[in-house]
Amino acid sequence: MATLRALGECRGRQQLFVAQSPEVLTDLRQVAVVESTESSNRLEGVVVAPSRLRSLVLKQAEPKSRSEQEVAGYRDALSLVHESATHMPFSAGVLMQLHTMLYRYLPQPGGRWKSTDNDIIERHPDGSSRIRFKPVAAHLTPMAVTDLVAHYDYALGKHLADPLVLVPLAVLDFLCIHPFPDGNGRVGRLLTLQLLYHFDYAVGRFISLERVIEESKQSYYETLEASSQGWHQAQHEVAPWLNYFWGVLLRAYGEFEQRVGTIERGRGSKGERVRAEVLRRTQPFSISEIEQACPGVSRDMVRVVLREMKAEGLIAPSGMGRGATWSRQ
Repeated sequence: MATLRALGECRGRQQLFVAQSPEVLTDLRQVAVVESTESSNRLEGVVVAPSRLRSLVLKQAEPKSRSEQEVAGYRDALSLVHESATHMPFSAGVLMQLHTMLYRYLPQPGGRWKSTDNDIIERHPDGSSRIRFKPVAAHLTPMAVTDLVAHYDYALGKHLADPLVLVPLAVLDFLCIHPFPDGNGRVGRLLTLQLLYHFDYAVGRFISLERVIEESKQSYYETLEASSQGWHQAQHEVAPWLNYFWGVLLRAYGEFEQRVGTIERGRGSKGERVRAEVLRRTQPFSISEIEQACPGVSRDMVRVVLREMKAEGLIAPSGMGRGATWSRQ
């Protein structure tokens, strides 16, 4: 209950920020779209060169490879959710629409339920594998999706639980059904954004929830597995997944408030924006990544701040030239 109250307070402050400082949030929205598209695809092993990613997301380039086609499809589906989620009901038709958009640049069509069973398999570096979960059988999938939507609508209409309980449970059920031949994880993350929008939890517009999930992907997969055990018998333990889901939202809201505050305090202090972005990083980063995360800040300014932080012993470089990266000390 304390967590739900905290998230409710975050939503209230989010609405205040949006009302008072809409222009401040423009940069955050652009960065979030790029990060969301990259992270959601990278979680599925789809990787595009950084030099191409931003151009693809901003529709400044046409997709050339299969990976780029998948990125472009997610970009379009994500744009639809951000623009129209409040008018998109949770329904089988909308799920198919999102899946169709994911595959719109690929040779094979999307928007069709699986025709064969698709076990969720964990593959290890040594070549071994194990079945992590057996989803709903293919011939039962249409009925399972229909039941999911109906039960969600019923629980929502009867106020059986807070929306912040019902939304992650609906996403968990969707992932356990695994209704599509491929792309279920990406549709599940789009569904997360869509349902949260219905209740004004719009932090995913400004901070990439997909990136937060990718940065905690081990916990993501572990809690999904923990909460899916016994799902077919309705004997699964939902607490691990709920706690993880709420943790992602709390982290995103914390980052949102910190970044908005930094921008508002330092609209004339671009160096402070760069410094705050660097201190937020937990993985090695390049100058171009910081430059992209701080629109309006020149590369020369980024270099100046990095040199200052290096002198302070906060960061250290690795490598030379275009391939150079920086890491927190």
